[in-house]
Formats: sequence, C-alpha cells, structure tokens
Amino acid sequence: MSSDTLTTAGILLITVVAVAYGGLALLTHLARRKPGYLDNPVRRGLWTAGHAHAGVLVLLVLVALPYLDQAEASDGMRTLIRTLLVAAPVLMPLGFFLSVPRPTDTRPNKLIWLTVAGGVSLSVGAVLLGVALL
Repeated sequence: MSSDTLTTAGILLITVVAVAYGGLALLTHLARRKPGYLDNPVRRGLWTAGHAHAGVLVLLVLVALPYLDQAEASDGMRTLIRTLLVAAPVLMPLGFFLSVPRPTDTRPNKLIWLTVAGGVSLSVGAVLLGVALL
C-alpha cells in the first residue's frame, strides 16, 4: 500500500474509537431515559442513523482503500478519490447529528444537507474508483 493510503487507513481506524464512543453515548441516553432523546422520535432516529452511517461508511472506506492503489489512475486522481471516499463518513453523520442538536428539535435544520453532500461524495468517489479499476 502507498504511504498515503496507509496514513488514511490509520486515521480511519483511530476514528473507530469515536464511533464506539458515539454508540456508548446513545446507549447511555437510552438507559438513563434522557428527555429529548427517548421521547423525541425525530432526534432519536437521526442520531441512530448518524451512528450507523458512521460505522458502516468507515468500514466501507477501509475496504475500498486497498483497491485504490491498484487502480489505473494518476496520483492526483487517487488523491481526489481518497478524499471523496473519506469525506462521506464525516459529512453524513455530521448532517444527521447536527440537524437536530437541541432536545426540543422536532424537525431537522438545514445542516441535514450535509448528508446529501456525503452521499454525493461517496457516490462520485465510488464511481471514479470503479471506473479506474476497469
């Protein structure tokens, strides 16, 4: 693996601790029956989605990274693909969490669009990597 890919993988593996901490935080909200979480289905659903997307997308990017070094692409294109793929597990969960920051929020704010940005980033990165591998 290239040093850039190894560095990216190392950073992503460290973020697994943050994802695990997020899971513990959600579990604490449930166990302690925190007002504004358990009784707020919108917030509970979005925060659950944020946590799930963070974990799954980090794993997906870790699986995709070794393929990046095998792709027929320039260094600049590899950097672009790597950046697009890594942006997804950052942007999507941020959108889910930050769109309902207050316990009284029952509708997502405009930061929910970060989830769309993360989806676009993931889609473009995955297509570019797939094409580069063909």
